[in-house]
Amino acid sequence: MSRIGMKLINIPENVEINIGKNNNISVKGPKGDLTNTFRDEININIENNSIIVTRNNNEKESKSLHGLTRSLLNNMVIGVSEGYTKSLEMVGVGYRAEQKGSAINLSVMKSHLDVIEAPDGITIKVEDNTKITVSGIDKQKVGHIAAIIRSSRPPNPYTGKGVRYLGEQVSLKPGKSARAEI
Repeated sequence: MSRIGMKLINIPENVEINIGKNNNISVKGPKGDLTNTFRDEININIENNSIIVTRNNNEKESKSLHGLTRSLLNNMVIGVSEGYTKSLEMVGVGYRAEQKGSAINLSVMKSHLDVIEAPDGITIKVEDNTKITVSGIDKQKVGHIAAIIRSSRPPNPYTGKGVRYLGEQVSLKPGKSARAEI
């Protein structure tokens, strides 16, 4: 049995969940609403203010979908009740970000500015010209936009300069001079 799939999902007081036809789930909360359709091999039921995810059979595909479905449902419930945030920081001289409405302009030592637009449901904020916060209710979208921002200039393995997640440890490689001494 899937250890993750067997865990119950507790429903907060201010969250409403509707199960429609063909496992179409809609979750509404104070931050917004999310909908998703799950496969028919998985059964989703609400009992005693919690969500129970079970599977119809023990085939390999059903087993793999069991934990995935539970994780996606849990992310939806947390997203509409609390929301998700990812923070990034820019390290290096000349690296800065500028807020332009819902978009940001990144100056990351390129010949042009990288312009990143925020899709619907996602908020991008710039603080101190070097700190960026991505927030929203959909965990996948928040992570995707944060990854796009990071990919504009990933951390250099030799100097550590670039865009990185807040608190990310970058292991630096020794340069040529350290290698020549050996």
